[in-house]
Amino acid sequence: MFDMFTQDPEAVGGSLTLSALCALIPLAVLFVMLGGLKIRAWVSGLVSLLAALVVAVVLFGMPVGQSISAGLDGALFGFFPIMWIVLNAVWIYNLTVASGHFAVLRRSFERVSPDQRIQGVIIAFCFGALLEALAGFGTPVAICTVMLMALGFAPLKSAVVALVANTAPVAFGAIGIPVVTLAPIVAGVSDDPRLSDANALGTLGSMVGRQTPILALIVPLILIFIIDGRRGLRQAWLPGLVCGVVFALAQFATANYLSVQLTDIVASLLAAGALVLLVRVWSPAETVAADRPVTEEVAEHDSRADVLKAYAPYVVIIVIFSVTAIPAVTDLLAKEPFTYVFDWPGLDIANAAGDPVATTFKLNWLGAAGTLLVIAGLISVAILRLPWGKVAATYASTYVELRAAVITVMAVLGLAYVMNLSGQTASLGVWLAGTGGAFAILSPILGWIGTAVTGSDTSSNSLFGALQVQAAAKAGLDPVLMSAANSSGGVLGKMVSPQNLAIAAAAVGMSGQEGEIFRKVIGWSLLMLVLMCVIVGLQSTPVLGWMVP
Repeated sequence: MFDMFTQDPEAVGGSLTLSALCALIPLAVLFVMLGGLKIRAWVSGLVSLLAALVVAVVLFGMPVGQSISAGLDGALFGFFPIMWIVLNAVWIYNLTVASGHFAVLRRSFERVSPDQRIQGVIIAFCFGALLEALAGFGTPVAICTVMLMALGFAPLKSAVVALVANTAPVAFGAIGIPVVTLAPIVAGVSDDPRLSDANALGTLGSMVGRQTPILALIVPLILIFIIDGRRGLRQAWLPGLVCGVVFALAQFATANYLSVQLTDIVASLLAAGALVLLVRVWSPAETVAADRPVTEEVAEHDSRADVLKAYAPYVVIIVIFSVTAIPAVTDLLAKEPFTYVFDWPGLDIANAAGDPVATTFKLNWLGAAGTLLVIAGLISVAILRLPWGKVAATYASTYVELRAAVITVMAVLGLAYVMNLSGQTASLGVWLAGTGGAFAILSPILGWIGTAVTGSDTSSNSLFGALQVQAAAKAGLDPVLMSAANSSGGVLGKMVSPQNLAIAAAAVGMSGQEGEIFRKVIGWSLLMLVLMCVIVGLQSTPVLGWMVP
């Protein structure tokens, strides 16, 4: 039995500033190794995890056993549910490749438009948003990068476009799980009636739905610029604008008036539909062809049956996830024997106020998104009529293909758990909250840090959601705005998270070159983060205060 460990935000020399600076050490190690020294992501992740353990034990006083247990807890969470989703999503994609139906899917996208700029928007932004809505956790990056490669995009461009596109949908990804996770956390620490148990989800969904749509307005235009520079913006601004406006309006309306869980599904389908309708009556003055020759011959016609089979796996995914989003089904899957919740062994932790810190692990083996993808994959196997030997071989090769990404994700989630449970994360948050009213501008940065480290807006909300509400109370700011800002700022950290970089690199055959991709996307991440900081800052004043529900 372990003695209780009490977190102390001022553990280092009794100084909050010094403690916060020490808490930055693991993050600094991670980003310097990854972006500056160009070291492989999985190595950077493991070394950063070791740094977090050393800081936890030596500087924050966490017992060695509990520190290691925290790291193991996070590492397992990194595999299940996170990489469990990604592995099975990529497996389904690999099944379509093995059956030859991915080529049919690719040709159907080519028929929308031969222009590379429009292809990039419809695949990376629209289709990627749908994948984010259904599964999240790296799935759209894994699949869209390969789809772009198949259309003739250069490997590096494919990775950058897919990563940058995976921003605006993230807060409502995986059937709205980041906001769904945030709601009970903030409800537990706030006495604001808007954040009561009954109202928190709707209120936070509405607030996030009044922030991320502003990003959605510009992301398609950014993608066009990445693909074709200034010429692209001159010639193809119209489809970028139409796609962004439709997605933004649909995301706002669905989050505020329909359903948090269905927000990205509705927005992605409407945006894709609007783009398809537009290109039927409009085309750019000049068509931009692929970066490199597409080796596979493009057939003029595919049979209707082949086209239906090509889309079938994704239709199956939509149906399965839609069914499991029905409240009655969700409640059933959340109970035993389908879900087991148990205390993680070797952890006995209290926060600075002396209250116990929850250290449970949720094993929802049937209702997990990854398991649902396995079911979708097996149904797809029957539809595509693949031999079981090929199915098994494809599954095994998928694990081999993503082995470096698995290690990276497990290491970084272990790092996040060690930082969170040792008090390093709290130290950073309390230090930032000391800025008073200026915290409104800095609030999205906390979310960005959390997602950049963990690769998950859900995990970032878990790390900093309660802290945002508490900091808002101390600074006299609106708790709804600050907690929502954590999620909205977090979406911009997704593209620079080591696991997403590792997934993108693996998908385009650039494993070991994650640092090169990082340097291409970090500027866009920081630029949009500044924009979100300005938005939240103005929403904390009478200028845009009317936007807060």
